[in-house]
Amino acid sequence: MGSLAQFSIEQVWHWLSEVPDPEIPVISLADLGIVRDIAWDHDTLVVTVTPTYTGCPATTVINLDIERALRERGVEKIRLERRLAPPWTTDWISREGREKLRVYGIAPPVDGTAADGRLMARVNSLSGASNLRISCPRCGSIHTEKVSQFGSTPCKASYRCGDCLEPFDYFKCI
Repeated sequence: MGSLAQFSIEQVWHWLSEVPDPEIPVISLADLGIVRDIAWDHDTLVVTVTPTYTGCPATTVINLDIERALRERGVEKIRLERRLAPPWTTDWISREGREKLRVYGIAPPVDGTAADGRLMARVNSLSGASNLRISCPRCGSIHTEKVSQFGSTPCKASYRCGDCLEPFDYFKCI
């Protein structure tokens, strides 16, 4: 039987850092940045979640996984709140999460290119490039090309490396 004194917010964050994303199990929900807040409201633990996008098909599974992880550790009263504003952005993926994606073979989003897209436009105009160069997560080459805007999940695009010839997903900036 859990009580407020037993479970610190820090402990709950740690537990949720062990819950994998159902679509990309190498990264946790906390590393992905979709767990926005954890707080106690009297004797109820409130976990605020921002989905990667409003139609994300994994949202229900994510909520069930959060509840299961907390109940397995003795948290009895849980309220999940969905927060859509501000909308989730790939800038919220932790540094550790980005490295986990790369090691797994998914090119992480380029830092600072998410949200409103203004930085991306500025980067392209300054460099004279029409497309952002995505590094291959396997060999590090920037000799890559986009094969399709849509990858294995809606939040990824398909790329191919011109040097090692391996296909890979790129976690799109949102």
